[in-house]
Amino acid sequence: MGEVREVPPVRFFASVMYRDETVPGRLHPVLVEAMGPVADRTQPSAFTHSDYYNEEMGQGILRCFLLFEPLESRGTMARIKLATNAIERSFMKDGRRTVNIDPGYLALEQIVLATTKGYSHRLYLGNGIFGDLTLIYREGTYRGLEWTYPDYGSIETISLFNTWRETYRRDLRCRKA
Repeated sequence: MGEVREVPPVRFFASVMYRDETVPGRLHPVLVEAMGPVADRTQPSAFTHSDYYNEEMGQGILRCFLLFEPLESRGTMARIKLATNAIERSFMKDGRRTVNIDPGYLALEQIVLATTKGYSHRLYLGNGIFGDLTLIYREGTYRGLEWTYPDYGSIETISLFNTWRETYRRDLRCRKA
């Protein structure tokens, strides 16, 4: 029988997509309330990996990633996804999303995204939310899997997560000291 051990907390992040450049200023305080202070963020860049969101949100979608400061239990993933879904609804205009928020967490061994859609590699977390194993850490870097979205498997995104992993690793060590 295995021994139950304390699971290290994780650091949550969010991918935020939008077209209207006033969205980040209005969205920031709402996300901070739901997920805590922002530790780091990327500059917005054109989202060109897919046209999946164009029909609903239009052309010219921008995307940035936000890393949140608090170290949290992995068990809060479903609550965070439900909160970001509510935030998306509050920003809707004429029945269409003006912002897409995809939360996930960064752990030493993996990157997991929250989703409402089940699939073979997604584990049910509760309250209608699944965890999507997106990247695994092996041989000194995060690596994509056969189902990893192309944007998450890109060199730029993996590099970002590797950088954030080092900060997270230091924070975990300081927490234990």
